Amino acid sequence: MAWWKAWIEQEGVAVKGSPHFNPDPDAETLYKAMKGIGTNEQAIIDVLTKRSNAQRQQIAKSFKAQFGKDLTETLKSELSGKFERLIVGLMYPPYRYEAKELHDAMKGLGTKEGVIIEILASRTKNQLQEIMKAYEEDYGSSLEEDIQADTSGYLERILVCLLQGSRDDVSGFVDPGLAVQDAQDLYAAGEKIHGTDEMKFITILCTRSATHLMRVFEEYEKIASKSIEDSIKSETHGSLEEAMLTVVKCTRNLHSYFAERLYYALKGAGTRDGTLIRNIISRSEIDLNLIKCQFKKMYGKTLSSMIMGDTSGDYKNALLNLVGSDS
Repeated sequence: MAWWKAWIEQEGVAVKGSPHFNPDPDAETLYKAMKGIGTNEQAIIDVLTKRSNAQRQQIAKSFKAQFGKDLTETLKSELSGKFERLIVGLMYPPYRYEAKELHDAMKGLGTKEGVIIEILASRTKNQLQEIMKAYEEDYGSSLEEDIQADTSGYLERILVCLLQGSRDDVSGFVDPGLAVQDAQDLYAAGEKIHGTDEMKFITILCTRSATHLMRVFEEYEKIASKSIEDSIKSETHGSLEEAMLTVVKCTRNLHSYFAERLYYALKGAGTRDGTLIRNIISRSEIDLNLIKCQFKKMYGKTLSSMIMGDTSGDYKNALLNLVGSDS
């Protein structure tokens, strides 16, 4: 399943919200759960993980109208750790959430390039435009300029190219001649010469549509006798390699890409909670069910079974609620 179709499929939605929704009793339940000494975490989980994002925004409005307090700030003061990060993340409207994740990835010392690569390579043009708008509104600066200030070299160029969203051609038109030409250009820019013409790779990977790129990858394999992934691995390294491979993965199968992100967030010692939280929140109302199916196919176990084995307490319960059953 290619990424340009992935975000319009209803069966992919894991969190559908409550059909008989009234924000006022929900706001009251949350208020009572946080009033006085101690917090009723389960009540918070039951309300917020079982509502859609649009419903959560209405609950926040009702909470403010009834109790004169900001719901997100109240949650922050009552909760802590990974559980707080997850629940507070659920309260952000979708594009503002991604803007926040990008902002957090760049602030302070060191840049979390992986987060920026993941978001920019896997979103459609329309989604990227909304994220840029939200970023500017919330942080008063341009996302593109902040990325330029925070990264350098070819990584900066590939990220800025991805931000333009030029790959998002849904027409599905492929010019076979251009696909062959692109494949030859990629071969000439990498395998055929000593050193690599990185800009050629960046231009083709970031400006051609996904359908076109699929054809290019096929043609490339015929010419080079190896996959485009293998060539990228031998020709580049570090964050640039990660960015290029991510574009290829998202082009080939978006759901496999997210399944892989979630798997490696849970696998081995320690959990990459940032990756786990971000991908479950941001895909929960888009295609998380399809990602779950792909996950099981690729790894022979369910996403929820890995979450159960790797997390604990309220954090685990909230994640499992969001992921839903594995049927």
